[in-house]
Parts: sequence; C-alpha cells; structure tokens
Amino acid sequence: MSTSTAVNRHTRAVLFFVLPFGVLFALFYVIPIVYAVIQSLYVVERTGTFGPAREVFGRFAQYERVFADGPFWSSVGRVLLFGVVQVPIMLGLALLFALLLDSGLVRGRRLFRLAFFLPYAVPGVVAAIMWGYLYSPNLSPFTAVTRNVDLLSADLVLWAMANVVTWVYVGYNMLIIYSALLAVPTEIYEAAKLDGAGAIRTAVSIKIPLVMPALVLTTVFSIIGTLQLLAEPQVFRSFSSAVSSTYTPNLTVYSTSSIPNFNLAAAFSVVLALSIFVLSFAFLKVTQRREIR
Repeated sequence: MSTSTAVNRHTRAVLFFVLPFGVLFALFYVIPIVYAVIQSLYVVERTGTFGPAREVFGRFAQYERVFADGPFWSSVGRVLLFGVVQVPIMLGLALLFALLLDSGLVRGRRLFRLAFFLPYAVPGVVAAIMWGYLYSPNLSPFTAVTRNVDLLSADLVLWAMANVVTWVYVGYNMLIIYSALLAVPTEIYEAAKLDGAGAIRTAVSIKIPLVMPALVLTTVFSIIGTLQLLAEPQVFRSFSSAVSSTYTPNLTVYSTSSIPNFNLAAAFSVVLALSIFVLSFAFLKVTQRREIR
C-alpha cells in the first residue's frame, strides 16, 4: 500500500468521526451565534402608532442602546462583584475537599465524594426553589434566623444566591481537582515523605502547584457561569422584590426578549458574550505569564 493511499484512508477515517460533531457544532452553536449577530444589526420600525412592524437594517443602533443602558451595566457590575467574592470561596472549598479526599485522612472517601457531588445532580431551578423556601421568613423551618435576618432583602439577596451557586457547584469543581490529584505519580509523594515533608507541606508545596491547571480550568468555567447567572435570580424574583427584571445580564436579555424585542436582546447577548470572552482570555493570559515566571 502506498503512502498516499494510507494517508487518504486515515484522512477519511478522521473525517468520519469528526463530521457528526462538526455538524452538530455548526447547527447548535455557530449558526445561532451568526444569526444573533445579524439580528442585532436590525431595528423594528412601524408606520404610525399601530402600523405593521417591519425590520430594517439599523447598523449599530441597537449597540448604541446597549452601551447607553444603565441597568444593564449595573447588572454586569453586580455579577462581577458576585464573582469576585463567590468564586474564590467556592473554589477554595472545592480544593479543600479534594485535598482531604486525597490525603487518606478521611474514611469512606467514596461516600463523601458522592455526598459532595450530589448537589450538582439537583437542577439549578430546583435548588433555587428549595433554598428560596429556606430563606423565606414565612415558609422556612428556621424562622428564628429568617425572621431576624432578612436574607431576601436588597442587601443580602445577592449573597443568598451566591450560597445556592456555591452549594450546587462545589462538588462539581471538587471532582475536577480531585481527578487531577489522582493523576499525580505516587513517586512524587514518596520522595517528599523521604525528605521529611508532612501532609500540610506536601499539600501546599506539591499538590496545589501540580493541580494548578485544573484550578485555572475551574476558574474559567466559573467566570463564564457567573456572567451567565439566570436560573437563581429568575426563581428568586418570586421570593424577593429586590430582584428586578434587570438584576443580572442574562435576566436582562431574557426580559428584553419577552417584550418582545429580539433585536435588542440579541445585541445584549453579543455584548455579554464578548465580555465573557475578554474576561476569560485575560485571566488565561495572566495565569500563563505567572507560570512562565
């Protein structure tokens, strides 16, 4: 068999396995993005007050409205504050639980691993409803706390939602970090033990640096998830008047599309997607520079 024939067969085999993914990726990811960008360039005009609506090309008129929209940018600032506080706490707990499971000090590791991951199996909407009832002064079984501390007030509702997100995703991130720990060769730990390193020293000087790629990955996932916060604030609107229709960027997009104003909602979505890309890319660049140093 000639070399060219073998290469052609290999290429066809690769295309055979990649094609299904490529088709689905294009249908459900690339095409919707392109469609959203196109929709964001149009505006709706009417002839008279009750005339028929028609879409006309408006260039960047929708984006001008987005950048002049104060509530939208307030919601972006709100979720950024949310992420600055919630993400380090969540990943810190995930790292701590992963290190405990890997240390050998915990008995029944399979049981605890399942227990930590179990909240992630609960759908986000269900988790938000459950915690909403626990926070409600009239419905919560912990009335001694909820009647004295209004967790659904304007000052605390953001952090009440942060608790829900932390409860759901700690176990998910813990499994990613724990899997990275399991991939570390045991010879490294044996060498550290021979050098006299204790459990804490081994965790700080060996385990954490070696799982840093997993921590970077979970941080990027968390940045993306923070700016896309939707289920929790949408559910909490039923429990608290402090959560408005523009409380988070994704809630703003959802509310705008419900008016309906799909063109403006598409512009909001495009700006939000670009913001997520810039923040994630900037974080990756900063971490890569630190690794080089």
